[in-house]
Amino acid sequence: MYDSVTAEAGLAEELASVRPGLLPRYRAALPGARAAVLTRLWRALAYEPLPWISRRTGSGHGLVLRLADGRDLAGPPADPYATAGYVTSVRLGRERYDDPARLMTDLAVPHAAGFAAELAHSTASLALSRAGADPARSRPERDWEWEQRVTDGHPYHPNCRSRPGFSVADQLAYAPEHASVVELGTVPVAAERCLLSGEWPDELRYGGRLLLPVHPWQADHVLKRPYDPWRSAHPLMSLRTLALPGGPHVKTALSARLTSSVRDISRYSVEVAAALSEFATDLAGRTGGLLHITRTLGAVTAHSPDLAALLREPPAAYAGPGERVLPVAALPGTGLPGSPAWLAAFARLALTVGLRLLDLGVALEAHGQNLLVITSADGTPLRLVYRDLADIRISPARLTRHGVTPPPLTGRLVTDDETALRRKLFGSLVAGALAGTAGSAPALGAALAAALPALPDTPDLAVLREGPLPAKALTLMRLSPETPGDQWTALPNPLVLEPGTRDQ
Repeated sequence: MYDSVTAEAGLAEELASVRPGLLPRYRAALPGARAAVLTRLWRALAYEPLPWISRRTGSGHGLVLRLADGRDLAGPPADPYATAGYVTSVRLGRERYDDPARLMTDLAVPHAAGFAAELAHSTASLALSRAGADPARSRPERDWEWEQRVTDGHPYHPNCRSRPGFSVADQLAYAPEHASVVELGTVPVAAERCLLSGEWPDELRYGGRLLLPVHPWQADHVLKRPYDPWRSAHPLMSLRTLALPGGPHVKTALSARLTSSVRDISRYSVEVAAALSEFATDLAGRTGGLLHITRTLGAVTAHSPDLAALLREPPAAYAGPGERVLPVAALPGTGLPGSPAWLAAFARLALTVGLRLLDLGVALEAHGQNLLVITSADGTPLRLVYRDLADIRISPARLTRHGVTPPPLTGRLVTDDETALRRKLFGSLVAGALAGTAGSAPALGAALAAALPALPDTPDLAVLREGPLPAKALTLMRLSPETPGDQWTALPNPLVLEPGTRDQ
């Protein structure tokens, strides 16, 4: 049986040996961490197409899920766009559950045991993240310090802080929320044995060899080989991408499962990096200066996803005097989204850019980690910065219709499927970045209602206005490992949604 108590106790035992002074704050953070993970799980149970839920009956007082085996699971009304940990317990039959891992174990559905273990790890790691947050970082001055403020990870994934394979010492040493400084190394590889896209700096060349930056965790646990010390860097939200002070961001191969996926850098990503960066930078010029794309400077792989690296411009390069560049995931900690007028202005800016590019033929994966907003000194949203092109989608048919020559690319980035294109943008931007910033269905609906009248009336906008909102079915994906790729659900349109009133 998997429950959070066991995972929490195990983490506490490790913490006692490496950072005992953090134990009181860790223990104090545990109830909130359980509620945060349970809230994310309850959202999934309420809205994802899970095959073992036969009926959902909701009212203003609560939501009851009828399971295929006849049991009832009851909890509070489910707001699909809420980010606060408002679900403190649910009832399966007559028993009360405040532990998401124990609930998943007792649901006893296919693959529940493995997912329960992940939930337990996510809960304990989330408490550690919150405990390690430094209250003194209330006014960041550097770009990576904004990213260190994000303690909770993905706003809607129950595995928001699941980091299997990372010990407590690893998390304290490498995770951004612990204000870590990571000592990157390099591994030399003969140039003829590498695939290079773009330029590679002289600093990372030696004789006829290319020096590939490596994360120390990767070198120790995956490559299992020595490496040469290189430079100190600050980890960003993605954990495997780090900021070099005064220099570029370095995306390293880090073959660890974070939330849902094992992260690495594929040969395909390296192969298309330079052409993709040039194309996206040119296309951003069609947004009237509202969007900047961080250019990929160079990418290298030793023909292995476990040994590769990518150098990218820092987003701060696009900020003018007196301006700030804020990752969207960090916005809830700034106080800015508390203003309905600010939230509407931000939604209008983000949708103007996202819909313009989608109409042209490019769907951004504009979630809160990839998307940043440039604000004036008084907080007014001015422009956007987008980083990491690895999962955008490109439509040759749409590009051609607008007189834009499609880039010379093939593979998974290229599709003319209308549903796939809209899912990519709406699922990441509206159900992800904007929803996570708004924090609730009423706030998101109000921001969209204020923003939409100012947007160009395109077929994509009509779908956004009238239809349900696509979102990745993150829990379904973890409970159906035999099904590759993304799976999706349809969330109630936030423009008309009344939370908690959904029957199925």
